[in-house]
Amino acid sequence: MRSPTAADMVASWPGYESDFAGLSKDADELLSSEHLDWADIIVVMEKRQKSKLTSQFGAYLAAKRVAVLGIADKYDYMEPALQEILHPKLRKILQG
Repeated sequence: MRSPTAADMVASWPGYESDFAGLSKDADELLSSEHLDWADIIVVMEKRQKSKLTSQFGAYLAAKRVAVLGIADKYDYMEPALQEILHPKLRKILQG
């Protein structure tokens, strides 16, 4: 629920658009090259996700900025504690 929370938070900020998709075969929406073509910045929650992203889509990432937030998978959707962690990290990435 980290990625949907992050995407919905960013989508509520003026001037930003966001989307989310997963790398696992059981994801509700599987990440595609179209997602990566659309994105200016790709954000993942963990280093292992960045490794998986690079191994699956390395050719599409050459001109992309990929950020790792370092957030464990232990939160519910829009959980206040998750939002408190996400907000400054996402602001820093988007404004940097």
